[in-house]
Amino acid sequence: MQETVAVIFGGLSGEHVVSLRSAASLMEAIDRERYRVVPIGITREGRWISGDNCWKQLWKQERQPGCGPATLVTNPKEPGLLIKRKGSWEFTSLDLAFPVLHGPYGEDGTVQGLLELCGLPYVGSGVLASAVSMDKVIMKTLFKKYGLPVGEFLYLFRRHWPGREQYWQQRVERELGYPCFVKPANLGSSVGISRVEEPGSLARAIEEALQYDDKIILEAYIPGREIECSVLGNCNPIASRPGEIIPGHQFYDYRAKYISDASRLVIPVELNPALEKRIGELAVKAFTAVEGSGLARVDFFVRPEENRVILNEINSMPGFTSISMYPKLWEVSGIPYRELISRLLELAKDRFRRRRKLISAPPE
Repeated sequence: MQETVAVIFGGLSGEHVVSLRSAASLMEAIDRERYRVVPIGITREGRWISGDNCWKQLWKQERQPGCGPATLVTNPKEPGLLIKRKGSWEFTSLDLAFPVLHGPYGEDGTVQGLLELCGLPYVGSGVLASAVSMDKVIMKTLFKKYGLPVGEFLYLFRRHWPGREQYWQQRVERELGYPCFVKPANLGSSVGISRVEEPGSLARAIEEALQYDDKIILEAYIPGREIECSVLGNCNPIASRPGEIIPGHQFYDYRAKYISDASRLVIPVELNPALEKRIGELAVKAFTAVEGSGLARVDFFVRPEENRVILNEINSMPGFTSISMYPKLWEVSGIPYRELISRLLELAKDRFRRRRKLISAPPE
């Protein structure tokens, strides 16, 4: 029997368009013999809509026929979706959810918490792992606690900035050096990131990052090749072959990722076997450190000539188009895109069944 999968996309974050692209690829490739897709779009204003044309409505930002307001039903015994059509609400039963959402209000545990309350198995990490992976400061602090190799960093809240420009210039020069990177702590796809070459440019970079978040992370520049590795699984996660990003710009920013075609992806990247094994092991350790589930992409800086690997970050819902790094790495590791989608949905069901069994187990 077909299972009904809610594919949730769009969202409030600056990665709205990235999510739409991921969802389009996913819905085109999913095994339609096994799964019936119910698309759920979240507008830039945060309204939930559904209907066969809701992806098109979000992409064009124009009303489309057959789309209406939608809301998940918080009834774990009968999970589903209510869609308003012609003045009345229609109920659609759901078996699974694939929230292909990137950034805040989607990848950060908020939607995951809603899906938990609705009793709906969903692809990806739970509330805790999603929230930790979204916040670069908490993530790196946790990695350090686990003894994983991370670069030097500082962080500041909005309240720490006014009138303290010279203080932060001096701290950065003393503890990180230049160049360094300034980033919003809770955003992805390289939105709001600046590379700072000298003290006089720091204030402008911090002001830019504060447009996107109340917490800022400042990171030391780490020379090395940008290597990424995909992770798949729940209790026994596995790592893919690694791939390399060769930026066409000064660094792999939003434009380099999604607009310009100057950057190149090398998939897989040829490294010596010991170094490739080390990257895979660290990717799995990072995944287990945040208590990840389902999928993640783990990013590194690597200096092969020194056999040095520095963990940069983990992405709990990486870009998921058919040409994104996460699925492409699995493709060269032996799992085609369509099969990968099916595996992730099976992992979602497995995690849901195990958690429900543990939660409902009577005390001894």
